[in-house]
Amino acid sequence: MTIISAVESSKSMLLSALVFAVLLFDCGLFQTAVSTSVSYDSKALIIDGKRRILQSGSVHYPRTTPDVWPDIVGKAKEGGLDVIETYVFWNYHEPVRGEYYFEGRFDLIRFVKEVHKAGLFVHLRIGPYACAEWNYGGFPMWLHFIPGIQFRTKNDLFQREMERFLAKIVRMMKDANLFASQGGPIILAQVENEYGNVQAAYGVDGALYIKWAAETAVGLNTSVPWVMCVQEDAPDPVINTCNGFYCDGFTPNSPTKPSMWTENYVGWFLAFGYAVPFRPVEDLAFAVARFFERGGTFQNYYMYFGGTNFGRTAGGPLVATSYDYDAPINEYGFLNQPKWGHLRDLHIAIKLCEERLVDANATQISLGENLEAHVYYKSSDDCAAFLANYGNSSDATVNFRGKSYFLPAWSVSILPDCLNVVFNTAKVTSQTALNDESLARDVTMRESSLSSASWSWYKEDAGVWGNSSFQASGLLEHINTTKDTSDCLWYTMSIDVDADNKKSQTNEVGLLIGSLGHAALLFVNNQLAAFDYGNHDDASFNLSAKVEFHSGSNTVDILSMMVGLQNYGPWFDIQGAGIRSVVLTGLKDSQKDLSSAQWTYQVGLEGEYLGLQNVSLANSSIWADEGALPLNRSLTWYKTAFLAPEGNGPISLNLSGMGKGQAWVNGLSIGRYWSQYLSSSSGCTEPCDYRGTYDASKCLKKCGQPAQTLYHIPRSWLQQSENLLVIHEELGGDPRSISVVAQIGQVICGHVTEDDLPQADTWEQGVGFASITPQLRLACETGQQIDSIRFESFGNPQGSCGALRTGPCHANVSSYLKQECVGKERCSIPISTDTLGNPCPNLNKALAVEALCLG
Repeated sequence: MTIISAVESSKSMLLSALVFAVLLFDCGLFQTAVSTSVSYDSKALIIDGKRRILQSGSVHYPRTTPDVWPDIVGKAKEGGLDVIETYVFWNYHEPVRGEYYFEGRFDLIRFVKEVHKAGLFVHLRIGPYACAEWNYGGFPMWLHFIPGIQFRTKNDLFQREMERFLAKIVRMMKDANLFASQGGPIILAQVENEYGNVQAAYGVDGALYIKWAAETAVGLNTSVPWVMCVQEDAPDPVINTCNGFYCDGFTPNSPTKPSMWTENYVGWFLAFGYAVPFRPVEDLAFAVARFFERGGTFQNYYMYFGGTNFGRTAGGPLVATSYDYDAPINEYGFLNQPKWGHLRDLHIAIKLCEERLVDANATQISLGENLEAHVYYKSSDDCAAFLANYGNSSDATVNFRGKSYFLPAWSVSILPDCLNVVFNTAKVTSQTALNDESLARDVTMRESSLSSASWSWYKEDAGVWGNSSFQASGLLEHINTTKDTSDCLWYTMSIDVDADNKKSQTNEVGLLIGSLGHAALLFVNNQLAAFDYGNHDDASFNLSAKVEFHSGSNTVDILSMMVGLQNYGPWFDIQGAGIRSVVLTGLKDSQKDLSSAQWTYQVGLEGEYLGLQNVSLANSSIWADEGALPLNRSLTWYKTAFLAPEGNGPISLNLSGMGKGQAWVNGLSIGRYWSQYLSSSSGCTEPCDYRGTYDASKCLKKCGQPAQTLYHIPRSWLQQSENLLVIHEELGGDPRSISVVAQIGQVICGHVTEDDLPQADTWEQGVGFASITPQLRLACETGQQIDSIRFESFGNPQGSCGALRTGPCHANVSSYLKQECVGKERCSIPISTDTLGNPCPNLNKALAVEALCLG
């Protein structure tokens, strides 16, 4: 090779390398990470040298599917969030010790990257105890069976496993360059979770454990602050934080730490047998505004999107499959209005005050009884103020800096310039979505009945079904026996009744069964004799049944059923379940305790062992399809096929006609159902007065009804051709009553008056509102548009969304609204007599609109 050819070859190689590098960069395969520093002081978290006021929201990656992560995160960002907070779920990431799973819904790295892609930060709550109404609080069941282990206390065996998992997650995040110092989005990490609520039960070892946990976490060198929620003795430099419905009175355990709120409950979780809890957005906004008014710096909504407890992930006892939580984004990914919109406006108002909030301490001013102001000065003539009326009954007019302000009871007004009100927590002007199924279902949902579908079935017999059964003396504890491989455990025995005993029987034979929880079916001689169950607050129960024995051998089969492992409380990991006592009455001997007798045990159901839920068995001859379809029969498996509904809207399965069991679509579990367990017929409070202290039982709806009848089917689980549906019915139901429900639209409403505030996003510091005219804004979900105007009135319209009606003063503005809104995804209507007319000149008028969005 000549020197010239060698030079040319080098040039060619260099050019090729440059082209390859450009292609990598252009394809997004080569990125330059920009390091972000995160620290804190007494005022706030400091990100790249700047104190920040941060709004956060909890989104748990396994409670939805990866295909919708970008949409959920995008809506969170649009709603004004800066941070996404999530737990890490140890039991599903390490189902077997040393064997890890980070795929599909459990692809943690992919989820964190999706958040990063949206431009938001991440608070990674590694725990590894999560609580979260998640099965076993997030602990893997194998952990329970390590001899000598004790959870969440000074115990070498537990600490070794906990440290190993913490290090595993931190190492994964570092390897993927996901911590802020590496250019990633993770700005906070959490170790342990709400331990302060249970610490007293662990004595001195509890305090030693917390000290160890903090030192271990800090020693992992994440370069971001660690937090411990509900932990007054969190050692420096770990930040202790507040959880609760209100945290405006919270003070950190050190003057060097900022005031942080890691769980602001936007509602409450749902449990089978309970009414549906909800939290009015006026109260939620009040709680947030008070927190920042009184020096808060970081607050997180628990949940911002709750999602679904697919499979057997729901904790216990008896936590429902829906984890909607009355969150700003509902279980199906739609905006929960007006909660999402009202909070968005609140975030805008608080963000307008950020520079003043992080620069100085508040000056507190009393304005009267239950009335006060907090003023934050950047300079003598540059300040922001919060005016609060924390009384729960009386509205008030206050004087502040020479000007009068009206403050509704239980509200906060935000003044980013100490003069003009940008937002009041009690004044809701964002749109409302009609969430009452009975009022909106006929126009927003398309229901496909499976009554004429071709059904197959498999009848499961009571008691022992396989060679894996075994005998033991006495009644075994349920969880230690099943190891959570199934919800179900059979307790079986035979009782011999001789002829003389039968003749001497004067009363019916009775069986008295005591259970630690959660539910149990009793079969005598293969016939269902009784069913009983506990509830979320007390899973234990006593089952009493009168039964008929015949001469000779009689079989007694008890099916003990779990509905989610305990996830909360001191020593929750050793809380037992299952049958604890069996007493026989009414034979020759007046009472016979069978609790210590020889019992035969079978873990799980035969259908589970066969894998009847799997697609591979869809065409198996094991399924029967000739003869009459068995209805209202316990322990029956049903199978059919259905076509996926057209469109892109959410899909659910209506199981209101079934009893209790589990459902699978294409082999994937959509969760447990329990339609026959009705809530109390009393105690509901809809509508609910938002004024005054909120708790989980204050605002309830759907009394006397099942907690849940619709069960989410993710679109990504369906195929365009036929889809396999398998139901395991434990109590008895009619599968012909099942329907597939597709949400094709929404009914949305707006109600804005002439004297309402203009939208917060039109305010500019130093300039004020872009216009003094308020607007009524309507927006459909992405992919939908306004199809029609169902109601409109400018004047003094009456009623609420779904039940609006005209008042004595009414102007018909339908033609204008049709022109401005119909056929569009969103529209804005100025509340102006110049545009809408002036039907009653001396009246403060309002515009009310109800519209139908269709996709």
